[in-house]
Order: sequence, then structure tokens, then C-alpha cells
Amino acid sequence: MERFDESETAQILGVEVSQVRTLIDDAGREIADQIATNVLIIEDEPLIAMDLEGIMEQLGHNVVGIARTHREAIELARGHDLGLILADIQLADGSSGLEAVNELLRSVRVPVIFITAFPERLLTGERAEPTYLITKPFQPSLVSALASQALFFDEKARSGAPS
Repeated sequence: MERFDESETAQILGVEVSQVRTLIDDAGREIADQIATNVLIIEDEPLIAMDLEGIMEQLGHNVVGIARTHREAIELARGHDLGLILADIQLADGSSGLEAVNELLRSVRVPVIFITAFPERLLTGERAEPTYLITKPFQPSLVSALASQALFFDEKARSGAPS
């Protein structure tokens, strides 16, 4: 579904766009109910951060905080058992969400979804590239689906079960 927008998906399935949204939301909630977790959002744009928070809470996750800078991300992560990180790469004070994520991943193993208007900064071919990447502007249904997918496959990997 990642390559199709909601209207294309609706056409393929032979349903209305509103029903596609409902199906995606329902599937996301079912998966999230099985693997609800604590989410850290690293995003400096308030409206985008609020949208992401709403999406995560609608899926049944607990948002532990929204960080606008690298330093805030590290501080918010302390004392929380994180299960997922949503991160922008260019932050308010000029700091890097990528650097914040790399620092966090030294002490926790969690899936990370990068949500950025600058994917070319991540997709360089020079080093390991992120498994999960969403470009801005994004469709909320894609964020829901990808978050659920990331958590599902992370849980499978931890349990050693075949996917």
C-alpha cells in the first residue's frame, strides 16, 4: 500500500476513501492493542508534532513527550521504557534528530521512523540507511500503518518468531 495514495487504494479495493481510512485505522488499532508502547516524538514543528501525537494516541500508544531539540530528546528518553521513536532530522535549534536518535540507540533498541522533508540527508548510500522513512507532507494513514508495521516486526524479531 505504501506506493499508493488513499484514493488509489480505494479504487483497487473497490471501496470509498473513507472506508480505506477506517480499514487502516482498524488494522492499526488491532496491531497496537497487541503491542501498545511508549513513543518519543522528536519534532520541532508544533502542528506536525501534535498530529503525530494524535495518531500515536489513536493507535493506543502512550506519547512520553515531544522533543524539539537533540538535548530535549535525550532528557525525555531518560526514565522511560521506549518502544518507538518518531524523529525529524532537522530540529529547531539547528541540532540533528539523526544524532539524537543515534545517541539514544546506544542505550535502547527500538524501531525508529524518520519523518522528514529532507530524505536526501538520510538516503546517501554512504552508511546504513533507515528502515523506516516517511517524507513530509505525510498521510496520517501511512504513519499509522508504518508505526504498526515497525512495532510488529520488532516484536517478531525479539521473540525470534518467523515473520
